[in-house]
Amino acid sequence: MPTDPVLDPAVAARLKRDEHGLVAAIVQQQDSGEVLMLGWMDDEALRRTLTEGRVTFWSRSRREYWRKGDTSGHAQHVRSVALDCDGDALLVRVEQVGAACHTGDRTCFDAGDLGAVVGAGA
Repeated sequence: MPTDPVLDPAVAARLKRDEHGLVAAIVQQQDSGEVLMLGWMDDEALRRTLTEGRVTFWSRSRREYWRKGDTSGHAQHVRSVALDCDGDALLVRVEQVGAACHTGDRTCFDAGDLGAVVGAGA
């Protein structure tokens, strides 16, 4: 069955893109809830992610699409994609194969805690 050549207009209408036409995509390990990384998607990257079963991003620095794992082997297999209430962020739940970060770490959020004051809970 062929995939649609454009993002579903009903989905596209719900997106609130930044000035570059991008939406933040938070990537989370589906079973543990571990936050792995943040990437950026335009309509085409989201269409590919929704229809191909692998996560595709738009590289702001290289100005090209890239599918996680094509060169490293550290693929992200899509389990679900959700849009936040404001339409300006995506939560992509994946089965991560290998490291998610380009540094070789499991997550991009291993760079160290910033020492925030811990607030009291209710």
